[in-house]
Amino acid sequence: MSPDLKQNIFYTVFFIFLHNFSAIFYFTGIVISAILLLIKPTRWKALLLFGFIILLFAFEYKKHIVEPLKQQTLNSLITVRQHYKTERVVNIFLTKALPLLLPLSGWSLVVMGFLMMFRGKKKK
Repeated sequence: MSPDLKQNIFYTVFFIFLHNFSAIFYFTGIVISAILLLIKPTRWKALLLFGFIILLFAFEYKKHIVEPLKQQTLNSLITVRQHYKTERVVNIFLTKALPLLLPLSGWSLVVMGFLMMFRGKKKK
């Protein structure tokens, strides 16, 4: 294998990793919290699992889902004549509110899980 091909492969893998670091981090959190939950189920581990699942979904939603979903929703709601109010509500909900609320709720669950974990350790 030629040196330039090795370098190009390295850069390709490196930039794919950088581009998807958040998704890899969230997936790692899902796997770790799922394993911990299977070993000994507790509420804080379940909160961590659900929090990381929501965070991964929020990442993918913002990156891949939001625009096609917006177009599909608008095409199904607005068929004959233009409805500006409906378009505005759909636009605000799908492109502004959900991309803000999903990560907020995911991180809230993760933080609550860690707080419950530390509170449980103090009581013992």
